[in-house]
Amino acid sequence: MANPYRELFAAPGSVRFSLAGFVARLPIAMIAIGIITMLSQLHGSYGLASGVAAVFVLTSALMAPQISRLVDRYGQFRVLPFAAAISVVGILVLLACSRWQAPNWTLFVAAFLAGFIPSMPAMIRARWTAIFRGSPQLKTAYAMESVVDELCFIIGPPLAVGLSVALFPQAGPLVAVLLLAVGVFALVMQRGTEPPVQPASNNGRRGESIIRLSTVRWLALLMLALGAIVGTIDIVSVAFAAELEKPAAASIVLSLYALGSCGAGLLFGAIQWQWSLTRLLFWSGLATALSTLPLLLVGNIASLALVMFISGLFFAPTMIVCMALIEQSVPSERLTEGLTWLISGLNVGIAAGAVSAGQMVDWQGAKAGFVVALVAAVVVLFAAVFGSRHIAATLANQCNTSPPSNSRTSAELNS
Repeated sequence: MANPYRELFAAPGSVRFSLAGFVARLPIAMIAIGIITMLSQLHGSYGLASGVAAVFVLTSALMAPQISRLVDRYGQFRVLPFAAAISVVGILVLLACSRWQAPNWTLFVAAFLAGFIPSMPAMIRARWTAIFRGSPQLKTAYAMESVVDELCFIIGPPLAVGLSVALFPQAGPLVAVLLLAVGVFALVMQRGTEPPVQPASNNGRRGESIIRLSTVRWLALLMLALGAIVGTIDIVSVAFAAELEKPAAASIVLSLYALGSCGAGLLFGAIQWQWSLTRLLFWSGLATALSTLPLLLVGNIASLALVMFISGLFFAPTMIVCMALIEQSVPSERLTEGLTWLISGLNVGIAAGAVSAGQMVDWQGAKAGFVVALVAAVVVLFAAVFGSRHIAATLANQCNTSPPSNSRTSAELNS
C-alpha cells in the first residue's frame, strides 16, 4: 500500500517549502509564552506580562486575515517580507524596552507591532492547495499540516521558556524573531511553489472581508470554541497536577493529548472517506463535544491522562475537516484569507479559554476550570450541528450555479 504522505513530497519543491514553513511558524508558538516568561522575570508581575502577551495575540488575530487578504491580491513574495519586518521590529523594540526598563506603555506599543506576524500555517496550506487542488492528496496535506501545527505547539513553548530561564530573559523571544526572519525569507524565495495571484471574480467584491461569508463565520466559530477547549486543557491540567502535588505530571498529560491528536490526524488524512465533508464535520464536532464530559469525573493523574488522550483524538480531524471545507467554500482567489480566519479563531479561542479557565481555577479550584471546556464544547456542538446543515445547503447551491468561482462570493457578499 502506497504511503500517502510520501506521495505529497514527490511534488517538486514541497520538501523545501515545508521546512521553511516549519521554521517560520514555530515562532507563533513561542512569542506569547516568551513574552510572559521574559516580563514576569524582569518585572515580577504576571498581570503586566499576560496583558502585553494578550495585546500581541489579539493584534495577530485581527491583523493576520488582513495580511492574508493582501497576500491573495499581491502574492506571498510581495507582502510577507513587509509584514514580517513590522513584526520583527516590534519584537526587537519589545526586547529593548524590557532590557532598559522603558515605561510600561512602550511594551504594549511594541507588542501591537509584533502582532503583525503573518499566518504562516495559512501560507503553507495555500501552497499545498495550489499543487493538489481538486485531488484526494489535498486532504492528506491538510492532515499533515495539522500535525505540524501540533508539533510547533509541543516544541515552541518549552523551547521559549527554557531559553529565557536558562540563558537570559530575552533569549526566548530573541530566538523566535530570528526563526521568523529566516523562515519567511526562505519561504518567499521559493517562487516556484508560490500560489499564483488569481484575478478577482467578475461579480465578487474583493475589497470586502471573506468573513462576511456565512460559511466562514460558522467554521471560525467552531474553531474558536475548539481553541477554547485546548486553552482550558493547558491551564487546568497544570493546575490539577499542582493540586495533587505532582506538577511534573502535567507535561505527560499534555503530551498524551498532543499524541492522540497527532496520531488521529495522520490516520484521518490517510483514509479516503466516503462521507461528505459536512457529514464528517457533524460527527467530528459531536465526538469533540462528548469527549469533554469525562473531564468532570477525573480524580487522579492516570484518569486525567486517559481522558486527555481520548479528547485529543478528535482535535486534529475536526480541524482538518474545517480547513477542507474552507477550500471548497471560498473563492480560490480568497483562500489564504479564508484559512487565516479559521487559524485566528483557533488562536483567539486558545487565549480566551486559558484566561477564563485560569479565573475559574483561582475562584473554585482546578476541576472547576473544566467547566469552561464544557461550555466551549456546547458551542462546538452547536456550530457542528447547525453549521454543517447550512454549509451543506450552501455547497449544494454552488454546485447548481455556474460558474461556481463567481457565484460563491457574490450571493453572500452582496447579501
